[in-house]
Amino acid sequence: MAHSPTKSLFTAELVLPAIKASFVKLNPRELIRNPVMFVTAVVAALLTVLLVVGHDGLTTGFKLQLVVWLWLTVLFGTFAEALAEGRGKAQAASLRAAKAELTAKRLKGAGQEWENVPASALKIGDVVLVETGDLIPSDGEVVAGVASVNEAAITGESAPVIREAGGDRSAVTAGTRVISDEIRVRVTVNPGQGFLDRMIALVEGAERHKTPNEVALTILLVGLTIIFLIAVGTIPGFASFAGGSIPVAILAALLITLIPTTIAALLSAIGIAGMDRLVRFNVLAKSGRAVEAAGDVDVLLLDKTGTITIGDRQASEFRAVGGLDVDALAEAALMASLADETPEGRSIVVLAREQFKVSVASLPANAEIIPFTAQTRISGVKVGDRLIQKGAVDSILRAHPGWARRRRRPSCAASPTRSRARVEPRWRWPRMAACSARSS
Repeated sequence: MAHSPTKSLFTAELVLPAIKASFVKLNPRELIRNPVMFVTAVVAALLTVLLVVGHDGLTTGFKLQLVVWLWLTVLFGTFAEALAEGRGKAQAASLRAAKAELTAKRLKGAGQEWENVPASALKIGDVVLVETGDLIPSDGEVVAGVASVNEAAITGESAPVIREAGGDRSAVTAGTRVISDEIRVRVTVNPGQGFLDRMIALVEGAERHKTPNEVALTILLVGLTIIFLIAVGTIPGFASFAGGSIPVAILAALLITLIPTTIAALLSAIGIAGMDRLVRFNVLAKSGRAVEAAGDVDVLLLDKTGTITIGDRQASEFRAVGGLDVDALAEAALMASLADETPEGRSIVVLAREQFKVSVASLPANAEIIPFTAQTRISGVKVGDRLIQKGAVDSILRAHPGWARRRRRPSCAASPTRSRARVEPRWRWPRMAACSARSS
């Protein structure tokens, strides 16, 4: 599985914000989520007050070093958590930066001229020109042209893919790069609704919930803290009974030494670091519970189009309705598909020639080709006064509203002077080798 290169934790863009966040996390409402560190912070604050106003016979230097070490202990825990969180925030920041840098060549008028606009200014229906080396500015559909697109930033697939108008290879994603030729893309999403926007919202909305193991460990740490707090609280009584006294600063230092501050300080940081490690393998974990579940997985089998399934539909059967002869349907379907270069169109031609022996090799000289467009979703041919069209049911109804009023049901291949018929598609599945996945 492809993964992102490892980036050092100790870089300026991560460390400096983490230092600031470590002080923000000293807020009692933040610290109370970690009871052990909250106790440490309370003791550190108490010793700070005693350093200023206390008169317990201890030297100022001794009390000062106690205060410094206690506050460093608390800040170490908050800094570790802030640094781990910073890696996740950096992922969202990189996505936002990639989105902010996108610009578009929006076509004007008849499409002969274009203007440079920010990608955020695009709306549904706009058509943009994307040339070699350009980043696709928005999620959309190719309406003209064929291009090789590098989608590694989104899918992790290193090999470029072909995106072309028509068929099921017309969808493109914002942030991918055209590496050859040029295409025209019709925007299909409004600002803030694209793939990158959803990814940013997903990363930023990932909530840090304690896992069952963390909850159990936290209960254990709190129990140990209470036990040691009671034990330290009994020491002044024993000392008084023996005729002596122990300064509060010494008791506070003893308590912090006994309670498990190191484990408590790193507990949340460990969970967040696990989430970050998954991110480096292009797996987004929304919670610590998901990280624990990922730890139980030995083999992860991912299917994408082209691995187990082939993403093109093939015509498998002609179904005539309304009394239409199947041979006539096959001839009409072939005529409508001779100029169709999509995988579906080519499969219709193959089916008509192989199963029904249709001998039409080319269109007549006076034939007028009706090309497929993303707007009409209809293609076909017109020969004299004979019109043959194929397309989705709703597209045929929009093009010929009179048919709906007559309550006739158009389907994939149709002619206004004949009954409608249907071409039944099938999905192709390659032979699968024996695959297995196990989890222990």
